[in-house]
Amino acid sequence: MQIRPLPDTLINQIAAGEVVERPASVVKELVENALDAGAGRVDIDLEEGGTRLIRIRDDGRGIARDELALAVSRHATSKIASLEDLEGVGTLGFRGEALPSIASVSRFRITSRREEDEHAHAIEVDGGRVAPPVPRPHPRGTTVEVRDLFYNVPARRKFLRAERTEFGHIEEWLRQLALARPQVELRVTHNGKPSRRWKGEADLLSDVRLHETLGPEFARHAMRVDHEGAGLRLHGWIARPAYNRASADQQYLYCNSRAIRDRSVAHAVKLAYSDVMYHGRQPAYVLFLELDPRRVDVNVHPAKHEVRFRDSRLVHDFVYRTLQSALAETRAGADGQAGQAGGPHVAHPAAAPGWQPQSQSHLSLREIAEARGSYAALYAGGGEAAMADGSGQVSQEHAWQEATVPAMPMHGGDAVAAEAGIPPLGYAIAQLHGIYILAESREGLVVVDMHAAHERIGYERLKAAHDSEGLRSQPLLVPATIAVSAREAEVAEREAATLAELGFEVTRAGPQSVALRAVPALLAQGDVEALLRDVLADLLEHGASRRVAGARDELLSTMACHGAVRANRRLTIPEMNALLRDMEATERSGQCNHGRPTWTRFGLAEIDRWFLRGR
Repeated sequence: MQIRPLPDTLINQIAAGEVVERPASVVKELVENALDAGAGRVDIDLEEGGTRLIRIRDDGRGIARDELALAVSRHATSKIASLEDLEGVGTLGFRGEALPSIASVSRFRITSRREEDEHAHAIEVDGGRVAPPVPRPHPRGTTVEVRDLFYNVPARRKFLRAERTEFGHIEEWLRQLALARPQVELRVTHNGKPSRRWKGEADLLSDVRLHETLGPEFARHAMRVDHEGAGLRLHGWIARPAYNRASADQQYLYCNSRAIRDRSVAHAVKLAYSDVMYHGRQPAYVLFLELDPRRVDVNVHPAKHEVRFRDSRLVHDFVYRTLQSALAETRAGADGQAGQAGGPHVAHPAAAPGWQPQSQSHLSLREIAEARGSYAALYAGGGEAAMADGSGQVSQEHAWQEATVPAMPMHGGDAVAAEAGIPPLGYAIAQLHGIYILAESREGLVVVDMHAAHERIGYERLKAAHDSEGLRSQPLLVPATIAVSAREAEVAEREAATLAELGFEVTRAGPQSVALRAVPALLAQGDVEALLRDVLADLLEHGASRRVAGARDELLSTMACHGAVRANRRLTIPEMNALLRDMEATERSGQCNHGRPTWTRFGLAEIDRWFLRGR
């Protein structure tokens, strides 16, 4: 066949195949244009899931009469003018493909008026044919109507789903937008009936917008994160591990206010949650990553869903370490927000003024030493702690842990209790079926799974001890030659220092082979060749790997599980209180090593409802 130029209409329809996937794609492109024009309110009217009608009206700056025809021509835009502008794009749209592509597969009309114009003008496009502009009444701003989407491309129309499905895709994208642009009011109608409204004038990290978009349950479990360094800033919300999902339906990531999908960042989030999330469950988060626009390329995907970072390894490590630090502060009983610019923190609730323990009994110095010794035996695998009997009523009846209740000064012969700060998990009062610890807190009743809690405490101590010593290497008597791909051999040679930090001594033995001379000592009995292959694969894809640390943590977790106190182990009151205090001081103690919760709280108001008190 002869080489010949394609007709403009066909070019636009081919471009539409990349940009316009379904009605939600049209809504996305048109609403992004409205935001780039400075709109404070956007109305979205839909019929039949957007297939029959999509009307987007905004109160933005508008378009001049003479520029309306340019707006529907290919690669015409007001947002960039040079390569320098393209390398530092700050707007949502910039390529000038959306409007001509949409107009080529629909019956299209655009009406617009600027503040200084006497009246608006409109142009219509039908199957790629552009009519001249005509006057129209219209307030300041722009209205775009898209009717009968894909009417002239029946093969594409057949791939559209049911009306409810297509409308659901539109709602999901608008939810993404609402999280990133809370200052913009969004109103949605479907088939003539009001559907959704997101109110404007809210802050970016407003709890109001969080409730509007993801619901009160996510908001109740959300922790605020805000950290910056190395020219990067990460802020937003992450859900506590106790709130997790079966799918990734509540994972929202934005780069410079643009909703994106990025495998490297998703991998970093998954790693940060790996130590506290139950297997197969998904974390929930709304995260905003900000960096210099010149350090990220937003022009690598036709629909701009994906971006490319200039230093993806730095971004991966920054996200991972920020979230890992925030999640480390999910101590049992800790309330408040995680994350400020200086680093994550958790605020503990203040003690109730004038609160006192129910009993004014105190442990003697001898009893304090015995309690510490018996609790230490839990870690050393010692024998069973003796149950308090009739001779030990002090420890059975409100024998509060000594460090938390100050001694009471004597005034005029009367004992006056000083105001005591109440720990978040309160004070132990009993043990239930040898499995759960019951504690009285300021809010009500706390129930602790003692095995799960003790397992996390032991695990974190083992990790801390091992981290202080570093990863030791164990040389192999005979070096092992491992066949790898050429790319893996290259990364093994290039990242030899990184591999050494992980405990591996690896040298290149040939174009597609490496020689393994030393392995991590703690993991020497496992399949270290398979582990090395996984590490090399991670270094290729993400520029970093936590395979060794993950394998080590899995082994330490098993050790901690076997060393934790078992069910039906009878604990004294001092032992229970010591466990509660350790939970409050241990990172990630809200979950055991397998992601199960270690404790729960029942407020007095909830308990009152059980018994219909006050009704």
